[in-house]
Amino acid sequence: MKTTLERSKAMFISCLLFLGVVSTAWSQARIQGGQVTIPESSVEHKKDIGLRAHTNIKLFTPTGGFPEASSAAISGPPYPGYFFETPASLACIYNLVAPSDGCNPNRVSSVPAGGLVSIAIVDAFDDPGAAKDLAKFSKQFGLRPADFKVVFATGTRPPNDPGWELEESLDVQWAHAMAPFAKLYLVEADSNSYPDLLAAEAVAADLVYNDGGGVVSNSWGGSEFSGETAYDIFFSYPGVVYFASAGDGPGVIYPSASPNVVAVGGTTLSTDPNTGSYLFESAWNSTGGGLSQYEPIPSYQKGVVNVVGTQRGVPDVAAEADPDSGVWIWDTGNGGWWIVGGTSASSPVWAGIVSAAGSNLGSTNAQLDTIYRNRANRADYTDIKSGVCGPWNGYLSVIGYDLCTGVGSPLGYAGK
Repeated sequence: MKTTLERSKAMFISCLLFLGVVSTAWSQARIQGGQVTIPESSVEHKKDIGLRAHTNIKLFTPTGGFPEASSAAISGPPYPGYFFETPASLACIYNLVAPSDGCNPNRVSSVPAGGLVSIAIVDAFDDPGAAKDLAKFSKQFGLRPADFKVVFATGTRPPNDPGWELEESLDVQWAHAMAPFAKLYLVEADSNSYPDLLAAEAVAADLVYNDGGGVVSNSWGGSEFSGETAYDIFFSYPGVVYFASAGDGPGVIYPSASPNVVAVGGTTLSTDPNTGSYLFESAWNSTGGGLSQYEPIPSYQKGVVNVVGTQRGVPDVAAEADPDSGVWIWDTGNGGWWIVGGTSASSPVWAGIVSAAGSNLGSTNAQLDTIYRNRANRADYTDIKSGVCGPWNGYLSVIGYDLCTGVGSPLGYAGK
């Protein structure tokens, strides 16, 4: 039986054959739009709540698909003419490099040069091509080769899952893109069960702790459940700052609800369709966000009590996540280049930026104290003031902290 990814690929190839001439599809790709698909790994089943986590990834494919692989560029965006984000364009937008050329992905080439503390990515199942795919991604976009290691949480290689493989490619490639000098680990859990993922969490924390401290990024999660607070201790290893995706739908998921993680929501980047110049950033209407059912307000949110009341508010920060303005990844096992989004992108992006900032604050609470203390500094954060999210699109992005984008998106390395 074909997977969702295989069916999607087959459909895109059929579209090309129907159109007859690849060049025609290519010339119209930008103006015809495309469609978003969700891999099975990102679908939550009711029976899994509290037992198994899902990915937070969505896939965008332009109408008619991409040209043949032989047409791909050998550097910069693999297919020129599209305005999806590259390491250089996202670094330009977030002031990690000197802004230039309107941050047009087809024109900018300066990539970040930071990465001062180790980064560990925790995911389920195995991505057998993770190292080679990261090397290809790095070469394509002018990044230095990664100091990268795959670690099996139990010492034995887990089975493969196509959707989680895409997740792992996204996570490691974009953490590396934002912090190319950082030592990078991919810690693979045996499955997406919470016991297996939390066991991998302990391995990841130990790895970065032994390197002198660092960050751990988690792009997975699931609907909140009554016993979640018992798991919060797994995100409190000394010397480690944890990040977690806020989810790709209305409401709050775990572990982003934990007070011991930096919860990362999603934004939409708007680009001029004629010039490719960056215009502005707004809340992604599919980002997770809201008030936790089970976690009380942590001390670092006392300054936003007027928004969160007595409960933990999510997210804390945000970054690019809309698949319609998505980022490039390379994944051999799923056929090559993909445009992806979801808060699975925003978590490793933030983890990389904090690694490159190099403050090494030693705990998530210290990191969040810093974030909330500096939230009003517009030299450090972009306050997202437009867009909606949440149940019935009822949460509004407003001046200051809100339940769609937290304190905002990153602007440079200061205040982090």
